Amino acid sequence: MSSAEPFSQGRGGHEKSVPTVWPGTPYPLGATYDGAGTNFSLFSEVAERVELCLISKDGREERIELDEVDGFVWHCYLPTITPGQRYGFRVHGPWDPAAGHRCDPSKLLLDPYGKSFHGDFDFSQALYSYDTEADDLVSGGVPPQIDSLGHTMTSVVINPFFQWGSDRSPRTPYHQTVIYEAHVKGMTQTHPGIPEELRGTYAGLGHPAIIDHLQSLNVTAIELMPVHQFLHDHRLLDLGLRNYWGYNTFGFFAPHAQYAATRNAGGAVAEFKTMVRAFHEAGIEVILDVVYNHTAEGNHLGPTINFRGIDNSAYYRLLDGDLRYYKDFTGTGNSLNARHPHTLQLIMDSLRYWVLDMHVDGFRFDLASTLAREFYDVDRLSAFFDIIQQDPVISQVKLIAEPWDVGEGGYQVGNFPGLWTEWNGKYRDTVRDFWRGEPATLGEFASRLTGSSDLYEATGRRPSASINFVTCHDGFTLNDLVSYNEKHNEANGEDNRDGESHNRSWNCGVEGPTDDADITALRGKQMRNILATLMLSQGTPMLAHGDEMGRTQLGNNNVYCQDSKLSWVDWTLCKTNADLVEFTRKMVKFRKDHPAFRRRRFFEGKPLRTGDQIRDIAWLNPSGTEMTQEDWGSGFKCVAVFLNGDAIPAPNERGERVADDSFLMCFNAHSTVVDFVVPDGDYASAWAGAIDTAHPQGQSTLEITAGEKISLQPRSLLVLRKTA
Repeated sequence: MSSAEPFSQGRGGHEKSVPTVWPGTPYPLGATYDGAGTNFSLFSEVAERVELCLISKDGREERIELDEVDGFVWHCYLPTITPGQRYGFRVHGPWDPAAGHRCDPSKLLLDPYGKSFHGDFDFSQALYSYDTEADDLVSGGVPPQIDSLGHTMTSVVINPFFQWGSDRSPRTPYHQTVIYEAHVKGMTQTHPGIPEELRGTYAGLGHPAIIDHLQSLNVTAIELMPVHQFLHDHRLLDLGLRNYWGYNTFGFFAPHAQYAATRNAGGAVAEFKTMVRAFHEAGIEVILDVVYNHTAEGNHLGPTINFRGIDNSAYYRLLDGDLRYYKDFTGTGNSLNARHPHTLQLIMDSLRYWVLDMHVDGFRFDLASTLAREFYDVDRLSAFFDIIQQDPVISQVKLIAEPWDVGEGGYQVGNFPGLWTEWNGKYRDTVRDFWRGEPATLGEFASRLTGSSDLYEATGRRPSASINFVTCHDGFTLNDLVSYNEKHNEANGEDNRDGESHNRSWNCGVEGPTDDADITALRGKQMRNILATLMLSQGTPMLAHGDEMGRTQLGNNNVYCQDSKLSWVDWTLCKTNADLVEFTRKMVKFRKDHPAFRRRRFFEGKPLRTGDQIRDIAWLNPSGTEMTQEDWGSGFKCVAVFLNGDAIPAPNERGERVADDSFLMCFNAHSTVVDFVVPDGDYASAWAGAIDTAHPQGQSTLEITAGEKISLQPRSLLVLRKTA
């Protein structure tokens, strides 16, 4: 059938021979190969007829009517179909946008449960169920009915069997976890130790060159930016750009095919599993950044790929007053309808698949507040949280929320239920403000440094519920955070309007690159201050890939569309900024070696045992005395905190009492030297330097006794260890 011809059932372009068809079963949904044949199953409540379309390698189509329907699930079993078979669906039903229905059988629809996809989208008129040249783009009239076969991707049957061997999850406790956020392509594309044919792939990410680097940093978990099959937006392609980040999913069960070095059908699945196994052998967990809040079909002007044509009103949240349009809590055009039982089932089935079949260890939920919206407001008791809580598989892995969306009331940091950890945006903002010298941040800085009990303790959570980060994929890199006051996103083609404008950054005196040695030295010290603060804070730290080596995006704080050297990790920086790499390694190991910085419980501000004189924590001013209420409100930019290593209440994993050295952390965000009096002998009689960010590698040879004065260097952090 020519793409220019109107679609009609029974015309040329598909073969009329029909293979053996058995009734099959409604579950599991999707295409499931059992070693002898394949069961096909599709949910659609609105459908009047459903056709399974088998696509040959030369693009010819064979349609099979699905006569078996149970509970709105259409299904069959084909004993002759094996892995590698390409397929799709055509759904016949009402085209009535005013009622929320957009069935269009001219569109070959991808399987929502598809585990592999083949081909690409050409974004011709064939992908759209309206005339893209018409003035009335939301008309309820009949769609153009141009067949999308040959213009869209196809789903692919996979072989689910894989030799996992003795693979097992490291199951690292949260309080011992250090997360490293990474992009599959960006992390591997320029690495000289990875063969060229493996760069930008799962195989490249699982290569010893990457794993060795992560192990040298003492990272315990890698958090991958979206690897579910996603779509590159038509608008970006027209601009010569791509959806680099991947937050544009349409296949929640399939690893993104373009990240696979193996190009045969279903090859991405086996390659992804091999990567996971390699990480597990190295003791590193794999966490996926998942996007269940929206899909790649966009708003009413978007293409018809799968969900829209299968059951629009079931899969999407539509405007109450006009069902032609979509509710948009995500800024992407649509919001997935997690209130619908089959959509909620899709999300849960996807999560279980990635745990049970793909062996991943947890999930970071993009714009998680959207999933928690029952009607309009975010609801901690929503069905989504209820079903996660009771699920015997999902409730046992790491669950991390990005606790906000773009809708009203969407900022929900601290408000997720007890099972969840959260990206702590308040930690990010406070640490940035403190080190750039903003006044009136001291009290909040103290709270963020000690685990944000004000956010998490009331829900029965522990300090590890706070995923502490200062930089991530979204925003400035660490290097750019101390090098730019303003965003520089001109390359994105949006006249620098995109991306966050209030970055809480400070360029240290010059915007962008400079040859000024003093500014370069200050920027290096500021990066060390932030990295040290991150690793010394109670909670679960997260690094963004490349920050340990000073990666730059030249001031672009929104590289979502930049699949180029601008967004890739430049591995030559490991040598250029070797001191920063070594400092990062030192700080992560320091945290690993000292349980005082990764307590399982919040501080109580009192002695651990009756009769002890010293509390578990004490805050001190530069005179070496405890902070008063007046001190906290005085606009100080210098503070010290004493951590009592003998007052760690929670036992370790073996039930043994935990004890550690005691430490004194001195923070100076002033632009001048601050004299600090070491507190009297009630705390300790002698101290030795452990970390000093004024030194390029954090070294300190300082030895000092109680009552003596030390000079804290401008904008620096000094950590002292009790020696007597």
